[in-house]
Amino acid sequence: MPPRVPAIAFIGGGPRTAGVLERLAANRPALFHGSLQVHVIEPHEPGSGRIWRYDQDPGLLLNSTAADVTMFTDASVACDGPSIDGPGLSTWAAGVLDGSIRDVPAFEPHILAQLRALTPATFPTRQLQSKYLEWFFRRAVSSLGPDVTVTVHRDTATGVVRSSDGGVHGVHLASGTEVVADVVVYALGHTDSLPDPESARLTEFAARHGGFHAPPSYTTDVDYSAIEPGQDVIVSGMGLAFVDLMVLLFEGRGGRFEEKPDGELEYVPSGAEPRVWAGSRRGVPYHSKISSVLRGEPVNRPQYFTAEAIGALLAEHQELDFRAHLWPLIAKDAGYAYYRELFTGYPSRVLGTWASFEVRFDAVDWYSADREELVAFSVPDPALRLDLEKLDHPLSGCAFASHESVQRSVAAYIQNDLDLRTSPDHSETLALFTALLFVYMDLGRLVPQERLNARSQQTIHGWWHGFFSFVDSGPPAHRLREMLALHRAGLLKFLGPGMWVRADDSVGRFVAGTFQSPVVVDAAAYIEARLPAASVERSANPALADLHDAGWGTEQRLLTSEGAHSTGKLLVSGNHEVLSPVATPRKGLFAVGPWTSGWGAGAFARPNTNAAPFRENDALARRILSTVAATRPTESQLTSL
Repeated sequence: MPPRVPAIAFIGGGPRTAGVLERLAANRPALFHGSLQVHVIEPHEPGSGRIWRYDQDPGLLLNSTAADVTMFTDASVACDGPSIDGPGLSTWAAGVLDGSIRDVPAFEPHILAQLRALTPATFPTRQLQSKYLEWFFRRAVSSLGPDVTVTVHRDTATGVVRSSDGGVHGVHLASGTEVVADVVVYALGHTDSLPDPESARLTEFAARHGGFHAPPSYTTDVDYSAIEPGQDVIVSGMGLAFVDLMVLLFEGRGGRFEEKPDGELEYVPSGAEPRVWAGSRRGVPYHSKISSVLRGEPVNRPQYFTAEAIGALLAEHQELDFRAHLWPLIAKDAGYAYYRELFTGYPSRVLGTWASFEVRFDAVDWYSADREELVAFSVPDPALRLDLEKLDHPLSGCAFASHESVQRSVAAYIQNDLDLRTSPDHSETLALFTALLFVYMDLGRLVPQERLNARSQQTIHGWWHGFFSFVDSGPPAHRLREMLALHRAGLLKFLGPGMWVRADDSVGRFVAGTFQSPVVVDAAAYIEARLPAASVERSANPALADLHDAGWGTEQRLLTSEGAHSTGKLLVSGNHEVLSPVATPRKGLFAVGPWTSGWGAGAFARPNTNAAPFRENDALARRILSTVAATRPTESQLTSL
C-alpha cells in the first residue's frame, strides 16, 4: 500500500490561516518535498472568516487606511523564509480596476464604486477588506503548487482526538465528518465567550425587568432591535467596539451626517435612534488616527528599546520587570521621536537646536528631574511637552461639578484631539505614533515572555496593550467628528471617567455614574461595548472548549505574591506548540491567536514595518513543515483512531 499523504488541518480559515498558508508555500521548497494535503475548516468564507466576513453592515470601516494594509511578507520582515512581495489593499484595488489583478469574482455595484473611490488615504469598508482577504487566500492556495491538495470544509470543528499511540489526529466536524491530519493548527481569531458570573447576573436582571443587556461580544453579531427609538441606553467602553456601536445605532437606523458650509458635521436623525449615555475608565474615546505628515527628520528605528539594550538587561537580570526595565526605554524612545520632530519640524516652538537637545536628552533617564528641567527649558509652551501619564489618563484628577461641565470637558477634549491629529501643524503626534508602533512590533521579538516576571506579563497583555491601542489604534478622524455631531444633536451624552454601573432592583433599571462627577442616570438598557476577554477557559467555541475540557493543553499560570493566577489562556511554546499540563509540547498540535499565551499579533499589518504577524506566520509555517516531514504515520496508527 502506498504511504498516506501527510495532512495538515487548520481549525479556522480567517486571515491568520491565509497568512500561514502563504508562508507554507514560500518555505515548502526548502523544507518539505512530496505531496501534501491541507484541510481548512471554516464555516464562513475562507480568507475573511467570521470577523472580516462580507456579511456586515456596509457602514463599518477598517481603522487603517488602504495604504496601511497588506497580507504580504515583504523584504522588511526579519524571518528565515523567503520574502514574497505583493499588493497591499490599495494596490490590489487599483489592480482589480485595471485588470492586472485577476482571480476576482464579479463584484456588486457598491463594491465597484468603493474600488473606484479608494485612495491610499481612504479608510476602506470591512466589506471591501473581506474581498481582499478572500483573494489573498485563493492566491496562497494556488501558490502551494499542484502536488498540494487544499480542501475547504464549510463546517465547524467540534473537537480533536488522537490515535492511541499519539500519531495522527482526528478532527471532528459538526456535520459528523472526520478529518485525519498529522498536524492540527488551532488558528481561530476572536471567539465568543461564555458569560462570566457578573455578566450573566446582569443579563438575568434585564430579562426579569423587561430590559436589555449586551455582555462583551463582537459588536456586529449582537441583535440591538429590542432597543426602541428614543430609549436611553447606558454604554460602558469608548474604544473601537463603541465606534462600531455608534454606526449601527445611528447611521444603521437611517440617520445621516451632513457637512455644513463651515465644515462642521450635522446629524440628521431618522427618528429611530436611541439616546446613548457613554462612559469608560478614561471617559473619552480612543485617539483619532493621524492625517498629518512629518516635517522634520524622521526616526526610522528605536534608539533606546534596541536588541543591544534588551540583551544587556537579560544578561544582568534573571527576570525583567516591565515598569522598571522596559517602560523607561519605551518612554524615552517616544520622547526622542516626539521632540526630534518638534525641534527639526517647528524650530520656532523650541529654544536651542536639536543637536544640543539630543546630546543632553541622551544622557538623562526618562524618570528624572534633569529630563524634566531640560524639557521645561527647551519647550516653553507646556501644552507641547510630552506627558505620557496625562496622555494615558487625560481627565485624571478632574472633578466635575455638574452634568454640563462633563459634557463641555469631554467634547472639548475630543475637539482638541482632532485638532492635534488632523492639523498639518502638529506632526509631532505622528512621530509619537510611529515610535510606539516600532516598539509594539519589536516587543515580542526582543523580549522572551519566560524572562518576564508575572506582574510584567499581566502588564503587557493588559495596560501596555490598552495604552498602545488608545494612542495608536483609534478610529478614523471622521468618526470623532460624528461623535461630536451626535452629541450636539442630543443623542450622545458623556458620563465621564471612572464609570460605574449597577443593577438596581428597587427600580428595575441599570444605574450609572462616575467617581469624578455627580451625574447619575438610569436606563432599562445597558451595553458593554468591548470584546470578551480572550480566554480558552471560557471560550464558547466548541473546538477550544474541547481542547480545554480534554486537558490536552494547560492554562497559562502566573506566580504572583498572592499565589498562582490563571490567565485563562492556552499555554503555548515560542513555536506555538500546545503545551501539556507538564509543559511538554503536544506532538502535532499548534495554536495561534489572542486566546493563547503568545504575544497575540494581528493577522495583517502595515507594509515595510517588519510586522510581528508575518514573522510569526513564517516561523509557524517552518515548524509545521518540519513536523510533517518527520511524521510518517503507519496504517496501524490510522486504524487505532
